[in-house]
Amino acid sequence: MTQNKGLKKTLTPFMLWGLGVGYVISGMYFGWNLGLEKGGTGGMAIATLAIMVMYITFTFSYAELACAIPKAGGVFDYANRAMGKNIGFIAGIAQIVEFILAPPAIAFAIGAYFNAFYPQVPVLTSAIAIYFIFTALNVYGVKAAASFEVIVTIFAVGELLLFSGIALPKFEVANLTHNALPNGWTGVFAAIPFAIWFFLGIEGIANVAEETKNPQRDISKGFGWAIFTLAILCILIFISATGIAGWEAIVYKNGISGETSDSPLPLALAKITGNNHLMYHLLITVGLFGLVASFHGLILAAGRSTYEMGRVHNIPSFLGKISPRFHTPANALIGNMVIGILALLSGKTSEIIIVSVFGALTLYIISMISIVILRKREPELPRPFRVRFYPLFPVVALIIASVSIVAMFIFNPKLGLIYFSILAITFLLYRTFKTADK
Repeated sequence: MTQNKGLKKTLTPFMLWGLGVGYVISGMYFGWNLGLEKGGTGGMAIATLAIMVMYITFTFSYAELACAIPKAGGVFDYANRAMGKNIGFIAGIAQIVEFILAPPAIAFAIGAYFNAFYPQVPVLTSAIAIYFIFTALNVYGVKAAASFEVIVTIFAVGELLLFSGIALPKFEVANLTHNALPNGWTGVFAAIPFAIWFFLGIEGIANVAEETKNPQRDISKGFGWAIFTLAILCILIFISATGIAGWEAIVYKNGISGETSDSPLPLALAKITGNNHLMYHLLITVGLFGLVASFHGLILAAGRSTYEMGRVHNIPSFLGKISPRFHTPANALIGNMVIGILALLSGKTSEIIIVSVFGALTLYIISMISIVILRKREPELPRPFRVRFYPLFPVVALIIASVSIVAMFIFNPKLGLIYFSILAITFLLYRTFKTADK
């Protein structure tokens, strides 16, 4: 039957680069600046450097797993093989939480963006509309979806480079060092989730492994090129945006204190060109591509993650069906859209981001333990890509991720309890229904 033909293999290394950068790039446009309020430039810089080290060591370690076990479930499949079905299930749910809850925050930002240009269109209306549009594009086909992702990602990268080119000549060291640690070392730990937002989602490359033409060779290239691009952009944007007028100018709407802003780059650019300059409007318009790239890319990755969990009956099995017409995980994509829209209706975008980051950190911890176990237990497993400096890379990533999740729980106990309650409740349901099936 057509139902069992599986996912089409159409993705190339360049498309994987576009997906990897696209999943993440919205983090350069909004959200990260809120970490400056917690830690200042010094605290946010220390947190970002630590998180950057975590992501570099993590991505190359994760690429080994993705090349050795090229399945759409990503960490779910790796943990399942290394530590059994129970831990595999928890890893899969953590991944779903990350990929399903990040898009609503981005959708809200896109809706707010349209509202600024067309005040008559409510934020929520545009946010829900784009959910339908990009879910439909992903249902239609992965090649079309990935091609679109590459195009918008190139525009988004170009916009960030153009912003840096305009901002860096106005850079002053005094602005970078002013009030650098307003909350001392406590601010470093409080800034961690916002530093993670710079890179959140790059692991989604692994979830399209089954749709990659040569996963054993191409996935490591996609991961490597993507993390290199993102690290460079992160440093450029952090320095150029904060160096114009100090961190307060890109955190608060009035540039001093009070209400925070989700638009750090426009605030920084307005200090140089004013808010009526042609270049200002051009960059703000093109900046929409960054939000669209991440929103669309994360929908794609989330669909594959949910599909794999449904395929093995860990969640309702209809979510694991492939569309006989489009050969895409249509049911999973539509199910994710319903949950995303419900999250949107809550209006709690910052809280949604933090719960999503909890999911990501759980994924990182479990996957790094998995690579160590599989190296010991299955030394003969074909590994077309082997992470260099083993075991240093996975151990470093594991330590930083573990410290980060503890710090996040300390600073966000209520959201931490909500997240771990989701894991506990879904695990109990899983064990109940799996036992009943036997």
